[in-house]
Amino acid sequence: MNVREIEALFEENLHELGKRADSLNRGIATFSINKHINYTNVCVSKCPICAYYRTEGYVMSVDEVVDSALSAVSLGAKELHIVGSHNPEIGVEYFEEIFRRIKEQAGDGVVIKALTATEVSYYARKEGVSVREFLSRLRDAGLDMMPGGGAEILVERVRKRISPHKADSREWLRVMEIAHSLGIRSNATMLFGHMESYRDRAVHLYRIWRLQEKTGGFLSFIPLVFHPENTSFSHLSKASPQDVLKTIAVSRIVLSNFRGIKAYWVMLGEKLAQVALNYGANDVDGTVMGERIAHSAGAKTPLEMAKERLVELIRGAGKTPAERDAYFNVLEVYE
Repeated sequence: MNVREIEALFEENLHELGKRADSLNRGIATFSINKHINYTNVCVSKCPICAYYRTEGYVMSVDEVVDSALSAVSLGAKELHIVGSHNPEIGVEYFEEIFRRIKEQAGDGVVIKALTATEVSYYARKEGVSVREFLSRLRDAGLDMMPGGGAEILVERVRKRISPHKADSREWLRVMEIAHSLGIRSNATMLFGHMESYRDRAVHLYRIWRLQEKTGGFLSFIPLVFHPENTSFSHLSKASPQDVLKTIAVSRIVLSNFRGIKAYWVMLGEKLAQVALNYGANDVDGTVMGERIAHSAGAKTPLEMAKERLVELIRGAGKTPAERDAYFNVLEVYE
């Protein structure tokens, strides 16, 4: 499928797209027991599209991150999602110590999914090492996976307006390709509903699909709806539910080589996430436990969601709920 064909999908009837996308899933919708830890909000990149960064903010100590992680593991978390920003006071040793201590105390039963491709690019450059060396050190310390953040829109014309000081599109893709070559699996994202066009979304999806064909290293794709509140683009309206559902449906159709398409309830809200499970999404992410980034931009959803509520949400969509691990292996099906 080429860019023009992907772009044309966005012009098709929403409900027909939904039927086609839903038919590609198996009737099971998954979730994970996961914990989000945002280790700092101090960032030199200062993206206009971001409500989270501060020039003077907080930095969690190594002890605080490890304690937060272990506390979540004691409550059943199997996946730790550790992301922050581009903080000039942090170096590779900070992450190495965190990952080593978590693995030493929690064991290999918990998956450390940490640092976006843009964080990796920033910190490697700051440390004066190659991306490959930086990621190899973190892998050896306990890094298992990378989240998909920082992709925004992989079109430079748009990217220069929404995140001009962050790693560009080629660099994001390059970091992911290197990670995959080192055995580090990852997710991918797309932030939409700001100033991008359907064609820009199509280019983004095509570039993600093409890299997946080459490496097979991506696990899931998360279409992230932009929340304009508290950003430089607060004058923009949030994407309509119809636009969100169409984008999720197109993502499922195009990214047939991805195991999961997420309806990220933190950004969508419970009701829309539930509807999205009939429009191509086959995963609702997880319990989340303490996410800060989307909430700083005005997300009105809870800071976490109990497993029982996730099961109810999925059942309410007419799907069979299943708990999964970070690699999308089903652990338990709730018939």
